[in-house]
Amino acid sequence: MTASVPPLRYLAADEVRAAMPPIDERLRLAELTMTALAEPGVGELPPKIGVHPRQDGSFAHAMPAHLRAGAPTDDLVGMKWIAGFPGNASLGIPAIHGLVVLNDPSTGVPVAVLDAGPITAERTAAVSGVAIARFAPDVAGRGPRAAVVGGGVQGRSHLEVLGHLLPGVEIAVFDRHRERAESLAATARATDGVAAARACDDARDAVRDADVVVTAASFGPVRQVMTEDWLAPGNLVVPVDYATYCAAAVARSADLFLVDHREQFLANRDAGLFDNYPEPTATIGGAILAGTPRPRGRVVVTHLGVGLADLVFAAAILRSADAAGLGTVLAR
Repeated sequence: MTASVPPLRYLAADEVRAAMPPIDERLRLAELTMTALAEPGVGELPPKIGVHPRQDGSFAHAMPAHLRAGAPTDDLVGMKWIAGFPGNASLGIPAIHGLVVLNDPSTGVPVAVLDAGPITAERTAAVSGVAIARFAPDVAGRGPRAAVVGGGVQGRSHLEVLGHLLPGVEIAVFDRHRERAESLAATARATDGVAAARACDDARDAVRDADVVVTAASFGPVRQVMTEDWLAPGNLVVPVDYATYCAAAVARSADLFLVDHREQFLANRDAGLFDNYPEPTATIGGAILAGTPRPRGRVVVTHLGVGLADLVFAAAILRSADAAGLGTVLAR
């Protein structure tokens, strides 16, 4: 008997956004991903495989991943393919392009191709949300304060998470382009849960009093400039821009230094992207499973972006898209 081959569905960026789970579900999916990576035999994820084309600063990464779920039909197999070309700005096109491919876990047949842009934005913010929910400091007696460094897609995607998890939060925004900071601050003021937002002319001013600092700047010439003297004591620092802003000394002096995936972090440190950074205390998922309490001092949670998160989000999006009749069925 010949098995039937499932259809191959393509979801464009707008369709991915339309099928994106609500924020509570995104946070649940992000935590599921982090704990799966910490459980032996559940999540499989090699460090990013990359090539570097001719253009300065360009890269193309393959991010295969596998989730061994409770039942074989619930397993996930697939890959994120992402290419970054910083010089695209001069051409008027985005610098980052990516796709997520999902395969049937029983046969390997490709079943879906999704635009990775919205997935990358929302899964990154959701992983930050897992860290914020568990390790943001207690600020009894006043409203929480947060800083977002970087006014691009990642900075924007974190606003809903900050407003949801830190209701009444006041957000300070910095971007080296003042108009982008003003735009992000305006969006923040219109975001549920955000009490106030302001644009800052200086990154140090933005983070000075923040209980939670999210750095989401574009990779570039800035390297490890955010030192300990910039920061409030006992705060939570969540770098999603590798070591673009957060100095190694901040991670070294933290009471708790977590990463999303230890092997990927160490591979990037060996490649020179985290010079002088310490060994992680644990992974995010490991800290969750161990019930690690929030220490009195600073917590640094660096996440590099793991392909398994893209697959977990893509599978949830595909289920919603199927139910809503979204996407285009491609010929095989």
